[in-house]
Amino acid sequence: MRLTSYSNHALRVLLAAAARSPRLVTIREVAVAFGLSEAHLVKCVHRLGTWGYLETVRGNRGGFRLKRPAASISLGEVVRRTEDGLAVVECLDPDTNTCPLIGRCRMSEVLRRATDAFLDVLDKLTLADVAGNEAEFRALLDGAGVPAPRLLAACGDGQPAVGA
Repeated sequence: MRLTSYSNHALRVLLAAAARSPRLVTIREVAVAFGLSEAHLVKCVHRLGTWGYLETVRGNRGGFRLKRPAASISLGEVVRRTEDGLAVVECLDPDTNTCPLIGRCRMSEVLRRATDAFLDVLDKLTLADVAGNEAEFRALLDGAGVPAPRLLAACGDGQPAVGA
């Protein structure tokens, strides 16, 4: 299973906001720190704001910050909202399933349980649980040198890891 870039970016935005809380973070800071597109981050921040995770402030001194305490933001909830379905194979999505083996194959049930287990782990974690290295994130956002090696753990796409 692989999360989309959108989920990855949204989680990074939330981690950056948690690291700076209660101060504002700018989209530019996050874009530079993580080497991401500002245009993509604008979409993430906007959506996270409409979902009630972020407060956004417009203007020259604007930015965003957590609207809710980090301890109240479930990672499972965020991933469910940012992913367009979590069906790892087509047979898990009844709307698009065309598999001729449906009802005869045991693999779909195994994959359904695996997906449920993945989400169960995320449901038990909050943003506060994974945002324990705020000082490192603040340094990265402030441009204070090279990020710590554990922030550069590969996410599979060569980008810095979220909460690594």
